Amino acid sequence: MDRYKIIKEVGDGTFGSVYRALNKQTGEVVAIKKMKRKYYSWEECINLREVKSLRKMNHPNIVKLKEVIRENDILYFVFEYMECNLYQLIKDKVKLFPEAEVRNWCFQVFQALAYMHQRGYFHRDLKPENLLVTKDLIKVADFGLAREVCSQPPYTEYVSTRWYRAPEVLLQSPSYNSAVDMWAMGGIMAELLSLRPLFPGSSEADEIYKICSVIGSPTQKSWAEGLQLANSINYQFPQLPGVHLSVLIPSASDDATNLISSLCSWDPNKRPTAAEALQHPFFQSCYYVPPSLRARTAITRTPPSVGTKTTLEQRSTRRYSGTFSDTKPLRNFSSAKANTTLSPGVVPKRLEMDQQATNKLDKSVKVVAKQQQPKYRPPARNSPTSLYTGGRALRGVSDATEKLAQLTVSTGKVVAPPSKQQASAPPPRMKAGGWHGHTTDGFLGRPTHEIPSARNHSRRVAG
Repeated sequence: MDRYKIIKEVGDGTFGSVYRALNKQTGEVVAIKKMKRKYYSWEECINLREVKSLRKMNHPNIVKLKEVIRENDILYFVFEYMECNLYQLIKDKVKLFPEAEVRNWCFQVFQALAYMHQRGYFHRDLKPENLLVTKDLIKVADFGLAREVCSQPPYTEYVSTRWYRAPEVLLQSPSYNSAVDMWAMGGIMAELLSLRPLFPGSSEADEIYKICSVIGSPTQKSWAEGLQLANSINYQFPQLPGVHLSVLIPSASDDATNLISSLCSWDPNKRPTAAEALQHPFFQSCYYVPPSLRARTAITRTPPSVGTKTTLEQRSTRRYSGTFSDTKPLRNFSSAKANTTLSPGVVPKRLEMDQQATNKLDKSVKVVAKQQQPKYRPPARNSPTSLYTGGRALRGVSDATEKLAQLTVSTGKVVAPPSKQQASAPPPRMKAGGWHGHTTDGFLGRPTHEIPSARNHSRRVAG
């Protein structure tokens, strides 16, 4: 630790304190997490969940663990430094965040979760305090409660701050999965758009009451397993109808409230996965579509580079707006596939013939065409391999022979007059890429309202 100079304490949690520090050798600013309990062997340190999980993950939206140090039985984690966390931004905010900024943050977090879940881990403690921000870049941090999906239940009852705790955990389910992270993201999204926590319960029972008052009490149809969990602990849900999220978050777009509603579903199996959430229409503008191809064909959705400035995101929408032809309703999303097959066409070859030979060929081709099997049919208008968008269709064999009949011979090269179809052919396909986003007015033309700070609620880590 002699290589680091502690500047100041920037946070304190259940398991450790975080300091801003300076690497004396490189001049790099880092964040050092000092664990509160003592560790008497190096093997004990290496087997910590936070160490094991972070060593396996390398993603631009997951905080990077630079070094692990054990001195005098005290364990230190050296992380890359981030300026602040989402909670600090929310509590000091007076005006609402633009929806484009919320979209930018959430898109990056879902990318990190998709990466994490794919590699067999779920976070279990997602909350604004554990989402670190530097300008437009956001990263998931604090993997102290991270768990492997393949690990054996029963799991610890305590996971996450109560306000973001999934109902299956509140009801003491012995097994749960990455869907708990998706529930937490629903609450975080709502809080970013309203500056108020969505479910600010003061106890486990009050937390469930708050959830019922927002999304309505569960039924046998919506969550039969939840009713069984409640019966097993002799708990009875309060019977409340719930309210529409547009009432609680009036500034949010329909796509935003739709995604939050899906994430905050009682049944974990009905919540979208992180990969499915990325395909939601709320994030449609996060994928770049060249204007020449937008109306012609479905485009492969390529996640943008992380941390691109919101100003670029806002400018892009003025130029590129529209819908994807492969957009599907939530829960029916499938990963977008690259449409690399081009429409069939005639590849010209060098021919050397006089006009008489051309006429003979014309007759012979017509005879062969009549004897052929059923004609090839071009891809349908909505086929993923078709580049045709409106009344254009592949011409028959007879059209090809008419073109051959018009060929002229000139120094061994064949020159044919361009047809209307060739003149209006679409440009070569381009790959999608880059970061483009929504309009500068995140509320679709609605004015930004000043509201009092959301932090009238006491916020504490509850077990």
